[in-house]
Amino acid sequence: MKNKNRSFIFLFSLLIFLNACSYKPQQNDKVTKEQSLQTPKPELGIGSSKVSRKDGMVMRYVPAGEFEMGYEDGKADEKPVHTVYLDAFWIDQTEVTNGKYLLCVADGACTQPVQGAHTALRHDSSTRDFYYGNPEYYDYPVIYVNHIQADIYCRWAGRRLPTEAEWEKAARGTDGRLYPWGNEPPNETLLNYNGNIGDTTKVGSYTAGASPYGALDMAGNLWEWTADFYSADYYSSSSVKNPQGPETGYVFVERGGSWRLSERPVRSTYRHHYIPPILGSFINSHNYDGYRCAASN
Repeated sequence: MKNKNRSFIFLFSLLIFLNACSYKPQQNDKVTKEQSLQTPKPELGIGSSKVSRKDGMVMRYVPAGEFEMGYEDGKADEKPVHTVYLDAFWIDQTEVTNGKYLLCVADGACTQPVQGAHTALRHDSSTRDFYYGNPEYYDYPVIYVNHIQADIYCRWAGRRLPTEAEWEKAARGTDGRLYPWGNEPPNETLLNYNGNIGDTTKVGSYTAGASPYGALDMAGNLWEWTADFYSADYYSSSSVKNPQGPETGYVFVERGGSWRLSERPVRSTYRHHYIPPILGSFINSHNYDGYRCAASN
């Protein structure tokens, strides 16, 4: 009886083995495998966007390549105009908002906005007594955030502050325009500037003022922090590929102008910095300072 059982088990195992050896993939199996191998990745280019998982920020793609940085008819620190090559990167579509900044504070990574060199918390804006923390203004840009706080937020979000060169390319593209929208002088349909509102506006309110890559509010609304230290003569010695700014310094570059300022400072090439009383822009913050983040591709 035991021998019969062993013979049956042997024959059964042999049939399974032979059947496996003779198996041929069906046509559907083959097609599925080939399709999975040949599925193309989305092509990135001008107009491409993605959403940050951490804070829900829409980001715009800036392709690799050269652009002309600076402005020969501008201030001394905007000269000389020089060619810069940048690797591809992503830039936030808008300035970081109160609502997004609150996420970082709630997560324990960020501290609340403070005024200048003082430690007093600031929840107001130029014309609003209750601005930060007020749901009515969640989609408005956060203010009273200094360079350290902006840097911490971007790192928390899995990004970083843009370099000065990245900021300028994202704002003006590669055709030498002076403003995100082109060379047409600023007006109240393109940006929040010149005190015409008297305070911040909701991010993305001026779609007609978009940059060539779809970034919004890169002129007016708020000055925006960059990662670079400021040096008046940096353009004379700047690297031609992915410049990172001076190695040392005590003030940082801001770009884009603000809701308070007129036509000249909202130019995409205009470089701004604070003259510090003690520690300068490490602690300085105002109701016209903000930022957006960037990320390498």
